[in-house]
Amino acid sequence: MKVIFLKDVKGKGKKGEIKNVADGYAHNFLIKQGLAVEASNANVSTLDAQKKKQEKEAAEELAEAKKLKEVLDKITVELTAKSGEGGRIFGSITTKQVAEELQKKHGIKIDKRKMELADAIRTLGVTKVPVKLYHDVVATLNVHVKEGN
Repeated sequence: MKVIFLKDVKGKGKKGEIKNVADGYAHNFLIKQGLAVEASNANVSTLDAQKKKQEKEAAEELAEAKKLKEVLDKITVELTAKSGEGGRIFGSITTKQVAEELQKKHGIKIDKRKMELADAIRTLGVTKVPVKLYHDVVATLNVHVKEGN
């Protein structure tokens, strides 16, 4: 019997796949548990429509990420911090602070977890912070830390 998997089933198939399985296994386990549906023409066309919709949404997200990348590459976020000798600041500047400042000054909301900063910023000057916006889209945000009181 041909079935369309609605969820991943270990050793049998992944979500969205159409596979042949034993009739009893399909009726008594997969369909009963809601893991699969019978691969009728209507169900196959529904699956195709869902895949097209997902591809369209992914393309839109990619386009938005590319636009945002262009904007972020031009922005410099300025923060102030107290510093000691040699340009080392007291404490550190974290991605949370960078994200809050970006939201406040430029109105761009970015999750702090998307900023790929290996360690917090501990020196004055400009630091380039990579921001992962999408699978292959990485913007570089300039963070300028100045002497403050």
